[in-house]
Amino acid sequence: MSEDVIKVEGKIVSVLAGTMFRVELDNSGHQVLAHISGKMRKKFIRLIPGDRVRMEMSPYDTDKARIVWRLR
Repeated sequence: MSEDVIKVEGKIVSVLAGTMFRVELDNSGHQVLAHISGKMRKKFIRLIPGDRVRMEMSPYDTDKARIVWRLR
């Protein structure tokens, strides 16, 4: 299943409750609902609005994503 992911980059627009984020994609103005991956939670990576992130999306549901990396 890990080969079936779509990798995209975007910018965090807002922080929601429960480690959820609203992220705007770079390639289009589309916004998705994203959550932090387990490794980022384990390492206590903090995210704030304006941070650029790399995400993985399922091809079956393109409205949700998982944040896997914080870009500089």
